[in-house]
Amino acid sequence: MRTTGDLQPILAGLVAGLTGFASSIAILVAGLVNLGASDVQAASAVLALTVVPGILGVLLSVRHRIPLLILWSTPGAALLLATDNPGSYADAIGAFLLCGVLLLVTGVWPALARLVTRIPKPIASAMLAGVLFPICLAPVRAVAELPLLALPIVLTWLVLSKFAPRWAVPAALVVALAVVAISSQGLQVADPGALLPLPVFTAPGFDPAVVFGLGIPLYLVTMAGQNVTGFAVLRTFGFEQPARPVLVSTGIGTLAAATFGGFIMNLAAITAAMVVGPEAHPDRERRWIAGVSAAVTMALLGAVAGLVTVVFAASPPILLTAVAGLALFGALASSIMSALEDAAHRVTAVVTFLVAASGISIAGLGSAFWALIAGGAVMLWLASWRRRPAAVTEEVVQRGR
Repeated sequence: MRTTGDLQPILAGLVAGLTGFASSIAILVAGLVNLGASDVQAASAVLALTVVPGILGVLLSVRHRIPLLILWSTPGAALLLATDNPGSYADAIGAFLLCGVLLLVTGVWPALARLVTRIPKPIASAMLAGVLFPICLAPVRAVAELPLLALPIVLTWLVLSKFAPRWAVPAALVVALAVVAISSQGLQVADPGALLPLPVFTAPGFDPAVVFGLGIPLYLVTMAGQNVTGFAVLRTFGFEQPARPVLVSTGIGTLAAATFGGFIMNLAAITAAMVVGPEAHPDRERRWIAGVSAAVTMALLGAVAGLVTVVFAASPPILLTAVAGLALFGALASSIMSALEDAAHRVTAVVTFLVAASGISIAGLGSAFWALIAGGAVMLWLASWRRRPAAVTEEVVQRGR
């Protein structure tokens, strides 16, 4: 009976691993290409970001008897895709290493973890929404520019969003791959070796504008948009939150994978709900098996990294970005709602959103970085302005007495 019962978490983990991979692989590859990665380098990155998180997921789930699924950062991948003038790919590797260091320090220094998680929600959410907004416009642009190719993808996503929402994005990805294969009448692989994913080392560059201008927003958006949410999902389903082991492990994993293209890893959030709930197993004590199953599935999917990147390389860039945009609609909606939830900080959220969405680059630092600065400055200014009339009113009252 135990063997039969344990089949349920294994299948749940299999579905979670496949869904996590298929729902955001387009965003990942598009982001890497935007940074200047070649097909071989992109395949290496996908390999690193499936195998290393897979190993971490198995070790953490077995050690803590909790379904802990580690993935690459989807908001982080969106930030890579939205980055203008990213410098060289080597400089981006330097930013990835910085992310690993920051995650590791956050894990061993609780004060930093508290500081990062206390970034005002209107600012963090508005920055993420601003980063996602241009990407989410891609499906509209794709339909206008390539209607025969883009419409089947968008319609597939729309139909399944109603009848099988969990599979809407993976199905849209499959249709996109089919459309590319049909329209190109077979893939022309310039380097057959690219089909076999191998770890490719890239020496890091250290242009401060790229390392800090990309690395710090990447770290912050991952902490605020993924790790904090992931721990909240665990808490919702009654599991303890092993924050330090997760942060230290993902920091070490990111450092190990960074020179091979592994940009940043985190605790899964939305995908985690598939392995921590009763759908994975009625007995909460057996759900860790689903975490192991999902992690193994992710690691095995690294074998198709080369094929995925070659197919994506054969597709029009706008088509790949369109699939990424469809995958991010839900995240964009959630970010906007969260940013505007507090009426007192809506102006701050709008300013942060506009700066992030503008794509500006000042002193080599991208719009996500300046959005945090602008949002923080506006919030502080408005807060001091509100306190001043309140203080004057209180003084008048006291004088009246």
